[in-house]
Amino acid sequence: MTATAFAALHRAGEPLLLPCAWDHASAFALAGQGFRAVGTTSLGVAAAAGLPDGASATRDETLRLALVLGSAPFPLSVDAEDGFSDDPDEVGEFARQLAAVGAVGINLEDGLGPVGRHAAKIAAVRSAAPGLFVNARTDTYWSGDGDVTETLRRLEAYREAGADGVFVPGLTDPARIGSLAARFDVPLNVLYTPAGPGLAHLADLGVRRVSLGSLLYRRALGAALRAAADVRAGRDPGGPTPTYDEVRAPG
Repeated sequence: MTATAFAALHRAGEPLLLPCAWDHASAFALAGQGFRAVGTTSLGVAAAAGLPDGASATRDETLRLALVLGSAPFPLSVDAEDGFSDDPDEVGEFARQLAAVGAVGINLEDGLGPVGRHAAKIAAVRSAAPGLFVNARTDTYWSGDGDVTETLRRLEAYREAGADGVFVPGLTDPARIGSLAARFDVPLNVLYTPAGPGLAHLADLGVRRVSLGSLLYRRALGAALRAAADVRAGRDPGGPTPTYDEVRAPG
């Protein structure tokens, strides 16, 4: 699938629900449930490798997973943290490598670093891998104070640099979500949270992409812990359990 076709999945009134995988098995299991695309979760990739998330420590692991999944029969968008470098040219080269193995999208977070530096990374990706859908994330709500003016300043700079979509994780207020969705001519992406609006409400607000982030990875760990506790307590573990052959299948 091309970035243009992937972009077309970001529909008004029917947002792209993007589940995020951390390995081959989780990606193919999600695709098998009919999701239109699959993303990756940087936390899941980092935790599975015993590395810290958000510390530019998982460049190789992220590229390795993209290599495994890039040729799969579903569109793949890769969470690349901040691009794993402060050098825009290095970020552009990483994006080129992602595109070369078949990824159609990249998610780049600013970590509340300098606006100009993040915009330069976006521009570098646009130049090095023009086929990638660039989802530009600002962390003003995720790790900042949620300042509206600062959020707009950052997103406008990223859009001007060539971002195909803008992402504001941590934003849950319906009025502010609706205002941002109406302001930009590119898709607004929000992170689903059980404490925030549901999918149907987000669609009504104009959101065109809803990411699940690390939720599925954390839920999977929770299910594993519960199953182990059930067995220890003499109970049969509940919930669905894929068979050995289903997980073993090459996809």
